[in-house]
Amino acid sequence: MPRASGAPLLPGNCGSGALLPPRGPFAASVACETTTPGRRGGAGAVRAARAALRAVCGMLALRWGHSASGFRRALWPAGRPGPLAEEGALSGVWGRRRRSSASPCEQDHQRDWGHAELLEVLEARVRQLQAECVSEATVKRVGVAQGLRASARLQPPGKAQAGPEGTAEELGGRWAQKLDQEKFAMQKRKQQLELKLQVRAQQLACEYKLRVAPRLLDTQLAGRLQHWEQEVPEGLWEEQLVWLLQEAPRKLSPEVEQAPKAGSASVQQEIRQQRLLAFLECCLLTDHLPLAHHVLVTYHGRSRQQQRLTLAMYNTVMLGWARKGSFKELVYVFFMVKDAGLTPDLLSYAAALQCMGRLDQDTSTIQRCLDQMARDGLKLQGLFTSVPLRQEEQAVVLKAVRKAQPTFSPPPPPRPPPQVNTSPLLREIYAKSGPVSYPKLHLPLQSLQKLFREQLRMELATTVTVESVEKARVPTEEVLQARDTLKQLRAEWAEALCLGLQELKASEAQAARSCRSTIFPYLCVLSERELAELLLQTLQVLPPQGESLLSLAQQLGLRVFNRHTVQRKQLSSQVRALQRRYYRYLHLLASDTQVAAPPLPRQYWEALGAPAAPHEQPWPLPVLVQLGKKLAEVLVEVVRMPGSLVTPQGSCTLIPVLYHVYSFRSFRQIGILKPHPAFTELLAVAAEHTLTFEAAEVPMLCPPLPWMSPHTGAFLLSPTKLMRSLEGTMQHQRLLDSCPPAELHGALDALTQLGNCAWRVNGRVLDLVLELFTAKGCPRLGVPAPPSEAPRPPDGRLPPSASSAQKAEVRREVARCLKVAREMHSLRSDALYRLSLAQHLRDRVFWLPHNMDFRGRTYPCPPHFNHLGSDLARALLEFAQGRPLGPHGLDWLKIHLVNLTGLKKHEPLRARLLFADEVMDDILDSADRPMTGRKWWMEADEPWQALACCMEIARAVRTADPTAYVSHFPVHQDGSCNGLQHYAALGRDSVGAASVNLLPSDLPQDVYSGVAAQEFVWEASHYLVRQVFNSLQEMFSGTRAIQHWLTESARLISHAGSAVEWVTPLGIPVIQPYHQDSKVLISGGIQSLTFSQSGDTTQKPNTLKQKNGFPPNFIHSLDSSHMMLTALHCYRKGLTFVSVHDCFWTHAADVEVMNQVCREQFVQLHSQPILHNLSRFLVKRFCSGARSPKHSKNVWLGKLQDTLKSVPKTGAFDLEQVKHSTYFFS
Repeated sequence: MPRASGAPLLPGNCGSGALLPPRGPFAASVACETTTPGRRGGAGAVRAARAALRAVCGMLALRWGHSASGFRRALWPAGRPGPLAEEGALSGVWGRRRRSSASPCEQDHQRDWGHAELLEVLEARVRQLQAECVSEATVKRVGVAQGLRASARLQPPGKAQAGPEGTAEELGGRWAQKLDQEKFAMQKRKQQLELKLQVRAQQLACEYKLRVAPRLLDTQLAGRLQHWEQEVPEGLWEEQLVWLLQEAPRKLSPEVEQAPKAGSASVQQEIRQQRLLAFLECCLLTDHLPLAHHVLVTYHGRSRQQQRLTLAMYNTVMLGWARKGSFKELVYVFFMVKDAGLTPDLLSYAAALQCMGRLDQDTSTIQRCLDQMARDGLKLQGLFTSVPLRQEEQAVVLKAVRKAQPTFSPPPPPRPPPQVNTSPLLREIYAKSGPVSYPKLHLPLQSLQKLFREQLRMELATTVTVESVEKARVPTEEVLQARDTLKQLRAEWAEALCLGLQELKASEAQAARSCRSTIFPYLCVLSERELAELLLQTLQVLPPQGESLLSLAQQLGLRVFNRHTVQRKQLSSQVRALQRRYYRYLHLLASDTQVAAPPLPRQYWEALGAPAAPHEQPWPLPVLVQLGKKLAEVLVEVVRMPGSLVTPQGSCTLIPVLYHVYSFRSFRQIGILKPHPAFTELLAVAAEHTLTFEAAEVPMLCPPLPWMSPHTGAFLLSPTKLMRSLEGTMQHQRLLDSCPPAELHGALDALTQLGNCAWRVNGRVLDLVLELFTAKGCPRLGVPAPPSEAPRPPDGRLPPSASSAQKAEVRREVARCLKVAREMHSLRSDALYRLSLAQHLRDRVFWLPHNMDFRGRTYPCPPHFNHLGSDLARALLEFAQGRPLGPHGLDWLKIHLVNLTGLKKHEPLRARLLFADEVMDDILDSADRPMTGRKWWMEADEPWQALACCMEIARAVRTADPTAYVSHFPVHQDGSCNGLQHYAALGRDSVGAASVNLLPSDLPQDVYSGVAAQEFVWEASHYLVRQVFNSLQEMFSGTRAIQHWLTESARLISHAGSAVEWVTPLGIPVIQPYHQDSKVLISGGIQSLTFSQSGDTTQKPNTLKQKNGFPPNFIHSLDSSHMMLTALHCYRKGLTFVSVHDCFWTHAADVEVMNQVCREQFVQLHSQPILHNLSRFLVKRFCSGARSPKHSKNVWLGKLQDTLKSVPKTGAFDLEQVKHSTYFFS
């Protein structure tokens, strides 16, 4: 039987069971044709009835296989009614309780009962027609065919002539006559229904016709517009535009005047405005400008909704019409701007001039437009320097301007003036004089260009496929069959998803026309095929325990946005321009090229050409979640598989591959999408040997782009934030955008330097880890065990006589086993990703681009494989560029090894070096026989890094000249309680400084050793912990005073209604993202999602988090400043340098130089009046506003000002002593 269009035939599908249920007029025609075979009679009637029966079977199969409630019904035993979904409402991040997709609803039951009744009727009719056919055949055999032919003549219903009683004509014709009557009646009903449907379709067409002419609230403007529409030819509308520009903004109606101004809009209002603006912009990107105009006109015509509209929204639509040269529509938008009481800005005039340029308007109209622009205080040059127009659009605007002013010349391309960071801490970094020896990469120019092309291809593809390191299964017949089944299923799913996405687009387009909340334009940024591929990739990596719908929705929305951004760059000329510029940039880095007076990478890139194109504005978080939720629901609804894959040909039942359930996570109820166990089992049997990653999740194959701005840097095409934050948080981005560019140079250059470090995989360590990983793991060494090693729940059932205590114990044991299994799966997956990427990058050079958090702390962007992870993750990495050990490098390798063992923490460096020589036999044995020897390395605190160091030492000592041995091994130097070091330096606390190694000493100091015993029993632990912290407070008296001042300042600031802000010593603006949660609801579908958006300055601050977070966050901003200063000065001296917060890495040969730089920059940092600078900034930021009319508020502000100016007194500690402290970082 041919497969129905739009219904892919899955393995085990019963042909007609994939048919879609007929609806509308088509349903009526199907019902007519299948239930009234007319005068065909006999076998024809039977065939028609059987066809109807098959159609109803198909509808039932679809209802029971394809509906949202199909999963539970497919699993219910025959004859057993399914339970109703539990109802409830639980708000919060995890959303409201809704009916699960696994539960039937009443409408589904009603439809199914209706279909069942129809099925019974049709079955009875088939039996009747079969009996009739037998009677006819019998009559024919006795030679009464003539009578049958006579009765078969076409006659009007009810006019058939009756033969003699009991004849064959009566026996053969009564059913034909009855069916003929039914057919006539059904045809008449069909005609009536079609007529009604035509009328309704016309009504809907009128209802959803896109509006063009606006409805103005101002009566005078509305009258003028009506007059012009009726009496002025369309070609003369330029006069109307000039009149509109000259008109002062209209006074708003009282109803609108009462609305809150944009600056004081509520959080919810701001969220709605963000969504609406993003919707309009996306409509322009996807060529749905009439829809954008329709929505704008509809909102403008309703006074309450007009309050959401901003000038940016009107400008967006104006710019769209300008690009098309649609003058009348553009004038309509100007009417709305004036009606809303807004004043056109530069972008408004740019749109008008662009439209005039495309239509070649007369000179006088253009000149009057320019004159009005000047009267509004807007400069003509600003059209070419301050408005984000494309190059072609600027040319059209210039054409219009030159028609009125032929001698006008636009200013040269906006090259920012040479700005120099004025921070005294960075004066030496940006000094033109002084020797510099910036490091070069070890690769020649052609190799780097080839690596760039590989990275570009990878980012254009948006995903990377990597071979899995899981032990490959033997390709048995079962495995091969499972893989073939998966391949066939995925092909069918891709087609089904495309159809499902088309239906979703149609539904969302209708919602957009009626101005309801919709994601229609966002669905159009990628093709159905691309979205289907994205959804199938998501399905592939979903863990067996499932994932929260909210998290999955956000990930899907982000991936759509990222793919869209890459495509936009590809379709424009940006990729070609990037390649030309990057090839020139590589001359600075390549080993075989030279640049005169080499600058920093950012400076060199800046000198190569004009600034990059405007960045893609990210979609608001509610849009991302709503888009991802809709896509996830399509995945749940469409993707189905046979219920039994053991005998697929015998199974007609289709079950959802994903189902929606509710679960408790951390005492909260959340909705989860889980893969069906049958699908999980199929994946396990197939044991496919590939993993798919997003391009931005994988280390780069070429040096990252230098960070140039808060929007430009790191990956070639994939969008990356300079400052990582929770999605939807805009406050950090606003601060960075408003910050003078030169103030960020220190942070930008430090991040670029960290990203320029080339890495490679330590192959010997990787082989040993893989050997354990593919066996049964080794949790003691950080190699997770496979799921087969997870504890099993108790077998068997308890007897009926079991006590409640026994039952509770079994439940606890089952819960424990499930929890352990989930944790083991998570750890195993994390290790699988890391090791698979390491194997993929074996024998390759790669780079790790960096960004920072809101405090300035730096992090590598690729999440799965970097040096910020565990002991195992760090041991897999080494520098791609080696350095000879030199005279002291081998000693530093030995000291580093002893540090990794944790055995000589309180011993001087000389004692650690002697200890390394004493255990050299164990070191060499560990290097030569790591799994079969004495296994000394396994007892270290950091065993895998210790083993890697053992191997490096073994190679070095066995060379003829260890000083010439080229080492790639990174040696670490850790700060001693780095947070307390900064506190002691801020307060010039001599006692505290001595306890954290700021003072020179013969032995390393341990701040905890003098205040508590090293070992204590549990019963005494709470007492001892209290004693530890009491003693620490006595030792660090200056620290306690600073902490109290910071805490109290933050408390008063947040009580005044503001979040705490400050600027780091390197100029990074910081704001604490702790606000009262604002709930955002995404309703409908399988579950309503309610999530918190707590990261904007319009929301009230969370006082508790603000005051508790300020002291540690401020100290973290200082340690990040110290790290960045060290990185920049090491780069200036030609060192390779990376860090993990307060742990600094470099080559063994350069440890002494790095330590010297580290100490010098700490002294330089704390020589600044950090606390006094902070006090001045806070007073200016929070106490310099106008006095409040409320006396109580003025009293509060006075108290805040007094507190901020009461900077704690400092002690007499001499910072210069830090330069001579061996164990400051060691």
